[in-house]
Amino acid sequence: MTRLADLVATSNRIAAASSRLTKIRELGECLRTLERDEVRIGVLYLAGETPQGRIGLGPSVLFRAATTPPADEPSLTLVDVDRQLSEIAGMRGAGCAQKRSAALSGLFARTTAAERDFLLRLLLGELRQGALSGVMLDAIAAASGVAITQVRRAAMYAKDLGAVAEAVFAGGDAALAQFGLQVLQPIAPMLAQTATDVAEALGALNAEVLFEWKMDGARIQVHKQGHEVRIYTRSLNDVTAALPEIVEAIRALPAQTLILDGEAIAMNAAGRPHPFQITMRRFGRKLDVEALRTELPMQACYFDCLQRDDERLADRPGRERLSALVDVVPSSQQMPRLITRDAAQAQAFYAAALAAGHEGLMAKSLDAPYEAGARGSSWLKIKRAHTLDLVVLAAEWGHGRRHGFLSNLHLGAWDPGAGTFVMLGKTFKGLTDAMLKEQTQALLVRQTHTDGHTVHVRPELVVEVAFSDLQASPRYPGGLALRLARVKRYRYDKRPDEADDLLAVRRIFAAQSSSSAV
Repeated sequence: MTRLADLVATSNRIAAASSRLTKIRELGECLRTLERDEVRIGVLYLAGETPQGRIGLGPSVLFRAATTPPADEPSLTLVDVDRQLSEIAGMRGAGCAQKRSAALSGLFARTTAAERDFLLRLLLGELRQGALSGVMLDAIAAASGVAITQVRRAAMYAKDLGAVAEAVFAGGDAALAQFGLQVLQPIAPMLAQTATDVAEALGALNAEVLFEWKMDGARIQVHKQGHEVRIYTRSLNDVTAALPEIVEAIRALPAQTLILDGEAIAMNAAGRPHPFQITMRRFGRKLDVEALRTELPMQACYFDCLQRDDERLADRPGRERLSALVDVVPSSQQMPRLITRDAAQAQAFYAAALAAGHEGLMAKSLDAPYEAGARGSSWLKIKRAHTLDLVVLAAEWGHGRRHGFLSNLHLGAWDPGAGTFVMLGKTFKGLTDAMLKEQTQALLVRQTHTDGHTVHVRPELVVEVAFSDLQASPRYPGGLALRLARVKRYRYDKRPDEADDLLAVRRIFAAQSSSSAV
């Protein structure tokens, strides 16, 4: 049986390694030593997750439980820890908070100082050691001898990386066949990289390009099997009951089986989009849905078809998926599009999208497959202003009328090379009184430590930030800083790993530097 101490030692070596190849080698060697019932646990722990997910233990409970004296010698195995965390997660009923706290204290009492530090950061969601999904997938492939393309494809449809590793070590590449597109089982949506303008998108895709309006709505994934319809958010939450008009429209489509990707959006009487926050009111409602449906009707605009009846299309080129979409979905429910390689036509289409009140355009390759959960280079988003989705790392207490509220946000992006978030700047601009109150509450429950003025938090909240440009800055580890940044909105529909990373920031800086030199 593998000891927790051995996994912690591997984790520390990974964190200390600057080379991606070194990280992959260390991970691969560790994975080969795991017993069959330890593989999923070990993979998830090293990737900063647990099989149980969130288990209802806040920072105060965790830190209090960690005050017990550490053990002198390691004794815990991976299975021991997993079993105890499952027991804690399963505690329900009266007094469960005290029972969980006591059980956690008992677990920590069996940990050495090094094991405790690892376990505490794991449960806080702060185990950032450069073993994120891309590196872990490469390590799984290297350790199992299965082609990385097959491992990546399985990961697109698996519930987590641990399940992929468990399957491949038990049955090799043949076992990966179990992972595939299934109706009524949501998958992570494909994501886009950023292009600064139409010309850059045309140059990057270097062929006829599918341009679509980029609406400021809520991403939805719709599944239909016979009369049964399910609607999922980008976070894979089931919101079917909140959107009855979209359910009815899907039931009326001729295909018996469908999986569609699209946007749900609320329009005003003039046919222009409501702000994102207004659209999102429909997604949190469980009561009086019919009343809100009348007040704030929703419509869906679909842009991709992943399955039509017996045809599974996710692996097919974009032009085939588009053809299936056009065949089955009426034009009134399709995202407006243009296929061209002409810059003038694309620019006019871009202007039309902005004039209609939308964010900008998506530019997509017609030859690329659908890469679930990936931020592929075959999809590019083009927005009017520079915007980035960044993660809140800390916040400073406000002054004057903002006294008592966390105001000035420390904003960061994930640096894949360093395996950590790097700060890009601060801003207190764009925050309404309501946002100040809401973010103060949200940040305090994520607090990890404070120096009195600045509250440092778990990197979990994503904000969309607008800014004038980027500038080189020796002050920050990433070498870049935001200029004239302001908060547009919180993206509660996005996880931190879906935010823009430092590579995306550098691409914007490079394009900005190139255009300013002309």
